[in-house]
Amino acid sequence: MEIKAAVTHRQGEAFKLEPVQLADPALGEIRVRIVATGVCHTDAVARDLGIAPFPIVLGHEGAGVVDAVGEGVTDLKPGDHVVLSFAHCGGCGNCLTGHPTVCDTFNDLNFGGAMDDGSRRLSQGDQELATFFGQSSFGTYAVVSARNAVKVDPEVDLALLGPLGCGIQTGAGTVLNRLKPDFGSSIVVYGCGAVGLSAVMAARIAGCQHIVAVDVHDSRLELARELGATHAFNGKTTDVVEEVRKLTGGGSHFAVETTGVPQVVKQSLNALKPLGTCAIVGVTPDVTLDVHNDLMAEGKSMIGVIEGDSVPRVFIPQLIAYFKAGQFPFDKLVRYYEFDQIDQAFEDSASGKTIKPILKIG
Repeated sequence: MEIKAAVTHRQGEAFKLEPVQLADPALGEIRVRIVATGVCHTDAVARDLGIAPFPIVLGHEGAGVVDAVGEGVTDLKPGDHVVLSFAHCGGCGNCLTGHPTVCDTFNDLNFGGAMDDGSRRLSQGDQELATFFGQSSFGTYAVVSARNAVKVDPEVDLALLGPLGCGIQTGAGTVLNRLKPDFGSSIVVYGCGAVGLSAVMAARIAGCQHIVAVDVHDSRLELARELGATHAFNGKTTDVVEEVRKLTGGGSHFAVETTGVPQVVKQSLNALKPLGTCAIVGVTPDVTLDVHNDLMAEGKSMIGVIEGDSVPRVFIPQLIAYFKAGQFPFDKLVRYYEFDQIDQAFEDSASGKTIKPILKIG
């Protein structure tokens, strides 16, 4: 069928809304009419740094309605509301033990440009187009593996839910699934974008006593307080390590580092108390550490977390339930754009004007 999609033909090139051919769903796949999709920093990285093959249709925080199902799909049907999340094989040891975010073939399935069987579903004439994260949600329709689709509550506005498939579950899941802070513990979140603010809301759900937000924009720190931060420090004007140690009596139990800035990574470690744990979730370059003093001497841990160590079909419905109960108001992070405003959405995301842009597609 013919659809409209935002095609990126070459590295660093602007999006072009063009007609694209979408093949029918194959074995184990579904076709989804995309209602809306979140704009994520990873899309910009793929466009500008070439971490996936070109030409490509990007987008990986899609939400929509099941339009058709392929052979072998029994748990979803046309009309179901779904959120699309990352691709994973479902059969490797990590997938089978509840850690699909570190699937043995995660990089191939999400960044390799093809579906599970190695073929592609998108084309323009004789030119095949690459798929991103197993979904390519910057289009009016998408074909995805059924295992990557999460059936969601039809009473909740579907246009809002796409970012749960990546950015929102990354922040919230890092806290609730991986760090699992004890009631009354302390946590510092470095960077108050969509991922960091989701971590703040999750820390409130977990019952942390001290929830510290760190950013360089006062407006984001103000929103962090509204969403559950007990304290907020501007990294430009405050000695964060000193203030965290003073507030918590020696350092925080946990930290979530979302910025990817080497200096901030070191701060996040130095502000931990002995045996504290820092979760790195941002794309981070080389960082020089004094391993003895920054890490080992006080028994600290630094861990990497992908997609919040989430099982999307379990975790995303849980987040929606918290949202409906008023305990996870991630709607305060979003701003909507029409599909043809995609370039503006990316500009506003890059400048910090919008925390989480969502493109309304259909």
